[in-house]
Amino acid sequence: MTTTYDVDSGKLVSAIAEELRKTENIQPPEWAAFVKTGTHAERMPDDPDWWYMRCASILRKAYLKPVGVSRLRAVYGGAKNRGYKPERFTRASGNIIRKGFQQLEEAGLVKKGKKGREITPAGRKLLDNTAHKIATESTEK
Repeated sequence: MTTTYDVDSGKLVSAIAEELRKTENIQPPEWAAFVKTGTHAERMPDDPDWWYMRCASILRKAYLKPVGVSRLRAVYGGAKNRGYKPERFTRASGNIIRKGFQQLEEAGLVKKGKKGREITPAGRKLLDNTAHKIATESTEK
C-alpha cells in the first residue's frame, strides 16, 4: 500500500486540506482572516482557505516525526525584510500552530506525546488513504 512518503507532499497537503474542510472540528478562528502568519510576513495570506492548508501541513509533519510548536515555528518562519539592513530569520506565529494542533486533537487526528504531538491511528489512516488515492490517480493517467 502507498504511504505518505511515496507521493508528492504538495499534492498530499492539498488533498488533506480538502478532507479537513469536511471535518466539523476544524474551522478557522474569527481572527484568521486578518492575521499574518508571522513577523516575517508583510501581509495576510492571499488564499482564503489557508487555515486548512496549514492544518494539513501540520498533520503531515506530525506523521513524519513527533513535533512541537517551537519546532514548527522554525519550519514555517522566514526572512524578515528590515529595510536597508540585512534580512534576518524570524520564526512563525506560535498561536496559529497551537490552535491548529488543538483543532487536530479535537478531531482525533493528533495526540500529545512525550516528544511533542504525535499522530493517532485515525490520522495515519487519513493520510495513508489519501496518499493511496493520489498514487492511483497518477498511475491511471
